[in-house]
Amino acid sequence: MKMDRSCNAQRFFWRALVLFLSLPAHQALSSKSTQALNNRASAFLVFGDSTVDPGNNNHLNTVFKSNFPPYGRDFTNRVPTGRFSNGRLVSDFMASYVGVKDDVPAYFAPNLSFEDLKTGVSFASAGSGYDPLTPKISNVLSLPKQLEYFKEYKKRLMSRMGKQSTTDHINNAVFLLSAGTNDFVVNYFTLPIRRRSFTIAAYQQFVLQHLKDLIKGLWEEGARRILVAGLAPMGCLPIMITLNSNNALLQRGCMDRFSSVARDYNVLLQMELASMQSSLASQGSRIYYADTYNLPNDMIQRFPIYGYDEAHKGCCGSGLLETSFLCNPDSYVCPDASKYVFWDSIHPTEKTYYLAFQSLRPVLDALIQD
Repeated sequence: MKMDRSCNAQRFFWRALVLFLSLPAHQALSSKSTQALNNRASAFLVFGDSTVDPGNNNHLNTVFKSNFPPYGRDFTNRVPTGRFSNGRLVSDFMASYVGVKDDVPAYFAPNLSFEDLKTGVSFASAGSGYDPLTPKISNVLSLPKQLEYFKEYKKRLMSRMGKQSTTDHINNAVFLLSAGTNDFVVNYFTLPIRRRSFTIAAYQQFVLQHLKDLIKGLWEEGARRILVAGLAPMGCLPIMITLNSNNALLQRGCMDRFSSVARDYNVLLQMELASMQSSLASQGSRIYYADTYNLPNDMIQRFPIYGYDEAHKGCCGSGLLETSFLCNPDSYVCPDASKYVFWDSIHPTEKTYYLAFQSLRPVLDALIQD
């Protein structure tokens, strides 16, 4: 992505932030508050990990689930859908902005109507990653398996819409890829297996190659509008601070040795995506990078400016280690999640996801508008 687009995105964010902080929380997070213009997007299709899994893991034999309180405390009707947050995810806000639906359902959700399928679903699985080993650790869906379910999805559309209409529909759909953090946090930095075979630089290239393979697989199935999220500042995750700080209770600053890996990876990712976009542009590709590092990092470093009271621990439980089954109906929960950057020790609150979405609106516009 060009530098001027990045600057425009930053300027847009600050304007949006002023507006956001001047509105009541329920109004600012309304799904109908903003919507793209001149939009031809036909569907919103999502692949990745817990940042965009709305409940697929509910149907898997894994401990990485969140279909119980207090998850979903601020979601519609206070329903714990399996989203790893107190409310909606960034993918929900994006789909609403694109104009196809308010919330993106899980592909495995029971009783999906054809219209639900047609306008888009998420194939994402919490705990997954681009490295084939990562989803095995958590017994969740790998990215190649998510691609296989997408192929099944296409067949379901084709049976109702016909081949050409389905092809056109997929060509005009928006694809969001959000994964990679688990490859480093759960896999490389935690287990010794990959560290025995890869330096961190070599592992970054290994992960990127699997990401490129996924994009190529999606391209072959008709994906043309693809948004790929980079890594967040993973050294600022409360759980990473807890596990790596010299004094986890008193020294809660970000661990830059982990965040620097994310920054380096993101530079490489942008280069790879720019190369792919350049080679496929003549065939109608729009393959763009979503910066998910700079804004979250700024929110954490200067959290009072964004209306937060806490940026180094989550709202659920102690906020130091709890996630998934450790954040449960018996856990203490902070009264107002919008005052926290993080909901649990890993995952953002709905407000954080909303601000992330707002910062990405310019690149979304470039992706969907003609």
